[in-house]
Amino acid sequence: MKQFTTQLRVRYHEMDALGHVNNAVYQHYLEQAAIEHSEHLGFDRECYEELGGIFVMRRVEIDYLRPAVAGDNLEVSTWLQTIRGPRAIRRYEIRKQGNEQLLVTAEALWVWVDSKTMRPRAIPRQLLDAFEQANQPDMINQTLSNK
Repeated sequence: MKQFTTQLRVRYHEMDALGHVNNAVYQHYLEQAAIEHSEHLGFDRECYEELGGIFVMRRVEIDYLRPAVAGDNLEVSTWLQTIRGPRAIRRYEIRKQGNEQLLVTAEALWVWVDSKTMRPRAIPRQLLDAFEQANQPDMINQTLSNK
């Protein structure tokens, strides 16, 4: 599936005693990339409220390969590996901007839950269609030509 990439700058308060980004902070980076990807496709918090549900991260596996430090500009890329029923498996890669070396790879299981009961339910067709359309060649070419 097509990758979505966002950028962020590492802040000083995200450092740990070893002088690099605290491992727990990377989960925030992953969540932010997923949120921005969804917003890019037109699904903001208000839209989720109208659909009566929201994605929650149920499980995450993170491989820490190299450190990042305060002031680094990072690129966080994400894409959907699979999406079916109430579940979506999302993959991630984090790099320093302009550098091909991976700092982090990750995989997260996101579950669509009813916002009132917080119980899993099938991902709405509207969301499935949007993610599927975003991965069509015409959409990819249109996105590339707009840059």
